[in-house]
Amino acid sequence: MEESDPPFVEFYKNLFDNQKTNDIGVFDDVEECEVPTIDLSQLHQGGREAADCKREIAEASQKWGFFQVINHGVSLDVLEKMRCEQMKVFKKTFYDKANNHCNLNFPAGSYRWGTPSATCLRQLAWSEAFHIPLTDISNMGGLTSLSTTMDQFAMMVSNLAENLAEILAEQLGHKSNFFKENCWPSTCYLRLNRYPPCPVPSQVFGLMPHTDSDFLTILHQDQIGGLQLVKDGKWIAVKPKKEALIINIGDLFQAWSNDVYKSVEHRVVANKHRERFSVAYFFCPSYDTVIQSCVENSIYKKFSFREFRQQVQDDVKRLGYKIGLPRFIL
Repeated sequence: MEESDPPFVEFYKNLFDNQKTNDIGVFDDVEECEVPTIDLSQLHQGGREAADCKREIAEASQKWGFFQVINHGVSLDVLEKMRCEQMKVFKKTFYDKANNHCNLNFPAGSYRWGTPSATCLRQLAWSEAFHIPLTDISNMGGLTSLSTTMDQFAMMVSNLAENLAEILAEQLGHKSNFFKENCWPSTCYLRLNRYPPCPVPSQVFGLMPHTDSDFLTILHQDQIGGLQLVKDGKWIAVKPKKEALIINIGDLFQAWSNDVYKSVEHRVVANKHRERFSVAYFFCPSYDTVIQSCVENSIYKKFSFREFRQQVQDDVKRLGYKIGLPRFIL
C-alpha cells in the first residue's frame, strides 16, 4: 500500500487471521439502478411546475428515502474544487493525517479510519474520513484553499438542505420554523470520505450498512460508484449521475414525519482497483432539540438528539453495530 493509505491489514491482522473460511464470500450481484432524479429548477417556475416538483420530492422520500437533484443551486465549479481539494489532502501521509500534521487547522480527532469497534471483518470499514463541524470550518478563516472551498460548499448545501426540509414539512401539511430554529450551521457538519483500493473487496465493506442519524444528508460523489441502498427488501447499486447531488432521509426525519419519510439502510462496497471520493453534508439539530412526531398518534416516544446519539454510540460500542430508531418505538 502507498504511504498515504491507512495500515488496514497490519492493524486489523487479528480479524483477517480469525476470519472463518465459510464466512468469506463475494457480494451477491446487485443491479445498478437510477434513483429518482428531480430537477429543482422547477421550483423557481412557480404554479403547477413548482407544486409537481415538491410532490416528486415527497414521493421519493416516501418510496425510496433517496433521490438525486439537478439544477440544485450548488456551483459546479465549487463541487469540482471540493473534489480536487479533498484528493490533495487525502494524499498526505498517513502519519500526517493521523497526527494532525497537515497544517489544516482541523480540530483534534477529525481524522478517522477503519472501525475501532470492529470484532469481525464485516464490521470493518475500508475507508478514511475527515469529520468536520461547520463551526470549525468558519473558525479556519479561509486559511487554506481547502477551508475556503469547504466554506463555500457548506454555505450552498446548507441553504439547499433547509429548503428541502421545509418542502418535506409543507407536504405533510406542517408549516413551521422548526428547521430554521433548530438546525443551524453550528449544529451541522461535513465528512470528507476516501475509499482506498481494497485487496479483499469480497470480505469487507467500504462503509458497512447503516442509516444516517440526521434529518437529511446531501452527498456529492465521484463517478466510481459503490453506493448501494435497500429498495423493496433487496440491495440495489446507485448509478452515479454527473453534476447531481444525492439526498437521503435520516432517522430524525423518519421519526419527525411519523414514518412517512423513510430513513433507508445503505452501504458502500469496496473497490479492488480504484479509490473513491465523496463529501457528505449532515443536516442536524442541536443536541438539546426534542424530536417528536409532527402529527398525533406518534409511533415513537419523544427524545432529544443527544439521547439518540448517545444510544447509537452505546449500541455500537457494545454490539458493534447501530440499532437506531427501533430503540425509541412506543
